[in-house]
Amino acid sequence: MQAVGLQTYIWNNNIRSTLLLLGFPILLLGMVFVMTLGMIWGGLLPSTGTGGGDLAYAGTLLAASAPAAIAVAAIWFAIAYVFNQAIIDIATGARKVERADEPEFFNLLENLCISRGLKTPTPRVIETDGLNAFASGLHEGRFSITATRGLLQNLDRDELEAVLAHELTHVINRDVRTMVIASIFAGIITLICQIIFRSIWWTGGGRGRGRGGGVFWLVAIVVAAVGYALAIVIRMAISRRREYVADAGSVELTKNPDAMISALQKVAGRTHLDAPQAMRAMFLEEDDEGVFGLFATHPPVAKRIAALQHYAGGRIVEHADPGVPLDQPRDIVAGAPGPWGGTMETPRAADSRPKAGPWG
Repeated sequence: MQAVGLQTYIWNNNIRSTLLLLGFPILLLGMVFVMTLGMIWGGLLPSTGTGGGDLAYAGTLLAASAPAAIAVAAIWFAIAYVFNQAIIDIATGARKVERADEPEFFNLLENLCISRGLKTPTPRVIETDGLNAFASGLHEGRFSITATRGLLQNLDRDELEAVLAHELTHVINRDVRTMVIASIFAGIITLICQIIFRSIWWTGGGRGRGRGGGVFWLVAIVVAAVGYALAIVIRMAISRRREYVADAGSVELTKNPDAMISALQKVAGRTHLDAPQAMRAMFLEEDDEGVFGLFATHPPVAKRIAALQHYAGGRIVEHADPGVPLDQPRDIVAGAPGPWGGTMETPRAADSRPKAGPWG
């Protein structure tokens, strides 16, 4: 369903979350089924002698193992539901801070939440020079917004407020729930695939165990490769459009598009943060665009800045060392579809009236 308004966008995020929850046990069952076939074809389980019979036998074994697979998925989700923030903190090195520790961070976030009647998410800080931030949590009262030390030290007050408003918009729009669920599930799928690959490495891929062992490990390699691909697909289930909408939400909360543009300029190219690949879709910005940008979790910073210029009337303030070029990307042209709906228009003067917002 195409999101045409804020409420529809939130509904879409809730649907994505539900599909991810339902898809995880189905994916586990599929991996078990294919691995069972590999064991039959490799002679590690008895074969019926026919392809159809082997499929039926594998199906029977799958039905017997289905309760265990569903139980594993349920247990993993229960652990993730209760300990998702602890898992994220361990993976990123984030720690909770109090008002006395980071008064500006705390006060800016609290003021933004008061303006929307929201309970203030827990502020967290990662001690790293990289400039990045992210929101996390699954429900009201458990949300957190994390910023790196580099971000807090290098952004001025207005820029920091714009970034916090961006992350708070992810909470308001329920992006954060989808991102956390997708990150956790993609992470466990990747872990399973790594276990398979490491098993193949340490056992020599079935060398010395005859043709049967080789067939089984060949199937295992295929399962692991498909699993990695599906982990990427799960990451991509989080639409890149969420970043454009969160940028728009930042402008709506702060009424300061220039600050969001300036913040994006400063963080571009300086966002490195040690964290699992599956978790990086949650970040404010991720420099790794993958192969030719096909698997990028974020739209290019230059396009986000161009959208803020055209739709929010933002202006670029030249920094001494901007992370992105100050000129408009060549693929942003007049009449082209815009990321927030409508079409791009030619750049306007700084004092001209901004276009309608992304939700009306």
